[in-house]
Amino acid sequence: MKYFGTDGFRGEANKGLNVYHAFKIGRFLGDYFKTDNGYNGKIVIGKDTRRSSYMFEDALSAGITSSGSNAHLLHVTTTPSVSYIVRSENFDCGVMITASHNPFYDNGIKLINSKGEKMKDDFLEELEKYIDSDIKDIDLAVGEKIGRTVDFIGGRNRYIGYLIQTVNKSFEGIKVGLDCANGASFTIAKPVYDALGADTYVINDKPNGFNINVDSGSTHINALQKYVVENGLDIGFAFDGDADRCIAVDSKGNVVDGDGIIYVCAKYMKNEGKLPSNTVATTIMSNIGLYKALDQIGISYVKTKVGDKYVHQAMEENDYEIGGEQSGHIIFRKYANTGDGILTSLRVMEAMIDQKTDLKSLTRDLKIYPQVLENVKVKDKEETLSNEKVCQMIDQVNKELADSGRVLVRASGTEPLIRVMVEAESDNKAKECCQKIIDTIKSENLTI
Repeated sequence: MKYFGTDGFRGEANKGLNVYHAFKIGRFLGDYFKTDNGYNGKIVIGKDTRRSSYMFEDALSAGITSSGSNAHLLHVTTTPSVSYIVRSENFDCGVMITASHNPFYDNGIKLINSKGEKMKDDFLEELEKYIDSDIKDIDLAVGEKIGRTVDFIGGRNRYIGYLIQTVNKSFEGIKVGLDCANGASFTIAKPVYDALGADTYVINDKPNGFNINVDSGSTHINALQKYVVENGLDIGFAFDGDADRCIAVDSKGNVVDGDGIIYVCAKYMKNEGKLPSNTVATTIMSNIGLYKALDQIGISYVKTKVGDKYVHQAMEENDYEIGGEQSGHIIFRKYANTGDGILTSLRVMEAMIDQKTDLKSLTRDLKIYPQVLENVKVKDKEETLSNEKVCQMIDQVNKELADSGRVLVRASGTEPLIRVMVEAESDNKAKECCQKIIDTIKSENLTI
């Protein structure tokens, strides 16, 4: 698709994604849901803490209401809260304004269907056609048909209540660190943990419109590692800008990424009889160490393309209970249809408390292999992947690593890049093998 990738319509604010795009998206949504259902459409909007999110919220609201539907504003909130509100409050559609873990000058628009899932491709294709067409294609609503904007901050509070009620035990006496990335979770995470009785310590919870994800959150985990160790905390959780990701830190400052969280939670669920499929959904980027650890405890797994929407699709089609990505997008189908960072952290807490141990102990049998990922700019992605010598080198490296590592070479979906990923028992070995493949690509004159 031209605009909507796996994570919505994203670009630098007022450059790649501008206010006119947002207005036209609003116009299309307002008209589509008004027409389809024979009444004023009901659309809910959330946003993260970027300066431009307020501008896009206004443009979307104007577009929706001028087409004859109603825009309900959750204000600053998380992506998973929009997903929850859409499906629990019978909205036609949800919109989240966020660029997730990207810098403040980027922004994005994610669309969520009435089931709380990412919008289907055929809908997005129709929307993209409209974005590139004449705005006069849709009539402006007049008189009593003009939609209205509704302050819906109460929906965010209902989501907080929902998160709390998914937990049936107290967190009393546990020191928990939360890194809110100066993003959307700053309004939600602490109230949840306070209500559950934790001793809650929070960092990066003072957004100013420009500091979202800056040296903080799940993509800059060193800030939380240091904070947990210096303050003697039992555990820490870092979220990204829109809080659909979660990365954990144990009491010693060791990082437990999405693969580690999947391992801890899937093993716990199996032991509790809550994993009837005995299978987890991962992406092709999950670490070989996760698969070896799952093999040891007799849990099966499937591998999807990169992107949490593909993980969710596999879970829906096969009735899997848990799935996710190394980056911290974890889906628990019993509770949500999308990755939810705060919900994920609660499930880790549950596993830890029920088993009367700490996170470090829960991950002791999981060995994450060092991973090297390099991007190579190429003239032609297909030609590179089918090149005889490149394929031979990939085979050679795979044989060299045997069962002590793996190679994954794939094309970027949006850029002229080949991504070369190697996992091995040591950093040096991974770098060495990765470089062999890159050197072969270069020697074949395939690079730009």
